[in-house]
Amino acid sequence: MAHEKYNELLQALHECMAACNHCYDACLQEEDMQMMANCIRLDRECADICGYLEQAIARNSAFVGQLAKVCAEICEACGQECQKHTHEHCQRCAQACLNCSEACKRVA
Repeated sequence: MAHEKYNELLQALHECMAACNHCYDACLQEEDMQMMANCIRLDRECADICGYLEQAIARNSAFVGQLAKVCAEICEACGQECQKHTHEHCQRCAQACLNCSEACKRVA
């Protein structure tokens, strides 16, 4: 199967998507949700692109490299935003996003 060569990336994508979804939900519970608005927005975008890239790999898309490049950019932006917040969920999300960004760059 063609997607077997992407095992490391698939793992990073899945971990990032899960961390972003958790962070998104946790940010919605924070007292100052307005302060978390950009984090929430990027969590959604990042989780969505990670999920989409996972699907593209599974169906052996010809666009995996291009999608990985875009995914790396979004993951990096989300990771940088999450790093700005001291909440534990944001810090875990930041690490997952930055790890995923690096994995995407290796494929892009």
